[in-house]
Amino acid sequence: MNQNMQLSQPSIVIIGSGLAGFTVIREIRKLDKTVPITLVTREPGYFYSKPMLSTALASKKEASQLISTPQDGMAAQLEITIMSETEASDIDTVAQTVSTNKGRLIYSKLVLALGADQIRLPLRGNAAAEVITVNDLEEYKKFRQAIAEKKRIVILGAGLIGCEFANDLVLGGYEVDVIDLAPHALSRILPREASLELQNHLSAAGVRWHLGTTIESIERIGGELHVTLANGHTIQCEVALSAVGLRPRLDLAKATGLATGIGIQVNRQLETSVKNVYSLGDCAEVEGLVLPYVMPIMQAARALAPTLLGQDTALNYPAMPVMVKTPALPTIVSPPAKDAIGAWKINPVEGGLEARFESTEGKLLGFALMGSASAQRGAFTKELPSLL
Repeated sequence: MNQNMQLSQPSIVIIGSGLAGFTVIREIRKLDKTVPITLVTREPGYFYSKPMLSTALASKKEASQLISTPQDGMAAQLEITIMSETEASDIDTVAQTVSTNKGRLIYSKLVLALGADQIRLPLRGNAAAEVITVNDLEEYKKFRQAIAEKKRIVILGAGLIGCEFANDLVLGGYEVDVIDLAPHALSRILPREASLELQNHLSAAGVRWHLGTTIESIERIGGELHVTLANGHTIQCEVALSAVGLRPRLDLAKATGLATGIGIQVNRQLETSVKNVYSLGDCAEVEGLVLPYVMPIMQAARALAPTLLGQDTALNYPAMPVMVKTPALPTIVSPPAKDAIGAWKINPVEGGLEARFESTEGKLLGFALMGSASAQRGAFTKELPSLL
């Protein structure tokens, strides 16, 4: 289809070409080979594995090498229309149309797979605007260009993405300093003992930590960035990368009048507060849960596909451990629910560490497995209750 034509026949319209958007299309095609599907995306419409962005540097992967299938290949493979480099500006939920900069689309069902943006801290200093984020392939390309011929990199954020980037960069031969206000790395999902174990292994690989503090200002002085911390220390580097977390993209949903909280609020069928409009992925909130990880996206896509084809299917979340891609100490974690009552039990093992979060009755509610202990992932996962 010519991308500037209006779509006059109703179609399943999906906005967003990340893992969520493409996975739900694949699931639909397993069930129905002919239903018309239109994918609207700001990006070029290619497919790549976003989790590889934080692990591709050490293997010297350029942005172009991360693309597994170009736009034409995806359109042919899935038999869909792809409207690339297209911005959706308005949704009319009564007429069931989407307005874009390349025409108006009529939808039978609409899926918002809008993803999330990297949170940008309000930094002071003349180099605040030079802080880089890596949230898509184009940003990864710019980051690779920024660090070429450079050596010293500061990372803001000691969460999952920050730790993965830190490990990848030191493996690539860079000097890395990590800054976080939290007292230890991955503090939201790991117990203190496990955090320290990860920190020690990353320290041995070359990472330097600045925890329990934050950035006061970032200034460019000649060819260097001077990062002043709240504790009075100054770090000199050449590139600053921000990895402090994700914020669901809600602007289009809010402008449409959809119910939003942390994310776009949906029911167990992934339907929003408006009929025939659905959401999944990093932008969606299911019964209070926003889970920006691969496994929840796969579960959601499998449930949503039959629902879009008229077979209402409720989403269930089994226990879904998250793999932290830190070769210095491979880590698998399934954090307990926020309201879980219990305590962590730490068991150091040869070549690793095993941490169990147990209720007062001894029931497993969460775990962290590190190094050699990660081999027990299957057994531990079977013990856990479902998330939803």
